[in-house]
Amino acid sequence: MTTSELKKLVQEIVVASKCLSETCTYEKDVPVNYVCVFTHTDEEFTELINCANEMGKVVQETAMGPVFLIPPISTVAGILRILKIRKPDKKRPERGDADFTLSDYPQFKEKYLKQSGFDLIVRPNMEMMELMNPCYNVLVYYSYPTLAEVLNIKLD
Repeated sequence: MTTSELKKLVQEIVVASKCLSETCTYEKDVPVNYVCVFTHTDEEFTELINCANEMGKVVQETAMGPVFLIPPISTVAGILRILKIRKPDKKRPERGDADFTLSDYPQFKEKYLKQSGFDLIVRPNMEMMELMNPCYNVLVYYSYPTLAEVLNIKLD
């Protein structure tokens, strides 16, 4: 895969994730702040890591794969600067996920958490609402605070 193909894949994940988000919520025009590409083989993981390394630098190592700060990619939900490549995981057959920034996370959480498709994931330094629908090949996350804030990354 080339860096151009990886950028196109990222843009496709954002399109599908935005569609899922807008189908299940009243939130429109929420900006993307983070995308994760799910790999399905070790070979694909290595290939995408090599591409991502050409594009940017690793800003966080996680158990499931590295997070990169990359040059801006224009998407239907705004400019993207943070990209994760996820190791193969049989529990994640989807193609990836996009994380969107909400203007009022607490209100969003109260409104949508009990609705079908939504789940809450609590981490030591953040929490996120997950949205999944088997009709889509992507997931959606709404993190609070955002990953950029957690990693103390200043985005332009």
